[in-house]
Amino acid sequence: MAKRSRFELYLEVLRAINRGINKPTNIMYKCNLSWINCRSILKTLIEQELITVTKNGNSNRRTYGITEKGRALLEYFSNAPAWHTLYRMRKTPLVAFYKQNQKVSPD
Repeated sequence: MAKRSRFELYLEVLRAINRGINKPTNIMYKCNLSWINCRSILKTLIEQELITVTKNGNSNRRTYGITEKGRALLEYFSNAPAWHTLYRMRKTPLVAFYKQNQKVSPD
């Protein structure tokens, strides 16, 4: 399995929160992240206003929710699978990529 890019990690965390996984430890396990990486990603998503954080009562327990801006971002990138393919294939020359995906015309 290829190493995931930072961008892919952010999208994966957004997808998890959008599916209702809202506790930090559950997000960490679902996205297969270390705690340090998970905290960093959550902090960045909060700063970008893509998710919100809610503290429960007097405890330090936090839950996360996705904002409309976060949903719009997920929708935008779910409608752009070709971009993701090109991003993943960035080390492949475009000519080779074109030949791999070229449709064969019927004879």
